[in-house]
Amino acid sequence: MNLFAIAVLELLAMWVLWLYPFMRKRFSGPKRQSEVMAHSGDWGLALESAGIFFAWFWLPNTPVPGPARSIASMLLAPIATVFGWLAVRHLGKQLRILAGLYADHELIRTGPYAIVRHPVYASLFLMMLATGLLFARWPVLLLSIALYIAGTEIRIHAEEGLLRARFGKEFEGYRRKVPAYLPFLR
Repeated sequence: MNLFAIAVLELLAMWVLWLYPFMRKRFSGPKRQSEVMAHSGDWGLALESAGIFFAWFWLPNTPVPGPARSIASMLLAPIATVFGWLAVRHLGKQLRILAGLYADHELIRTGPYAIVRHPVYASLFLMMLATGLLFARWPVLLLSIALYIAGTEIRIHAEEGLLRARFGKEFEGYRRKVPAYLPFLR
């Protein structure tokens, strides 16, 4: 088996592992009602999904990536999966797919939330990048990245509006100290 085939198998396994806590949350446990929602973030989810779709976009006659792209993908995907699982673990019962707050919502600042304010988006970005490195040509990968970042910015704006309204100065202090989803970028 060649390096590319191993990288593809690993990537598929990492996607299954990355998605597992979200699927488990979706299909098990009590359903909780949100106290407040920000539906403006739904457009962001659509753009993120488009970015991820294009990362998987294999055009006819696309050459198999060289070893550097395969190895980079093989490094990024497990890091993304572990980071995503840690984010879900620290978020606990507050895990949501769409922007909203529960009545008992808390501002989480531990674990990966001490590194970035939105570690689930950071880990999903790494998964998308790992995927694009294996399947997409550079122009398509750049389109994926642009769509994902645009969508994530929309979702972050919606979510942080809710957090700012609920936690006020406490959230603003956290926001000033910790980057959004890419280290070194506020």
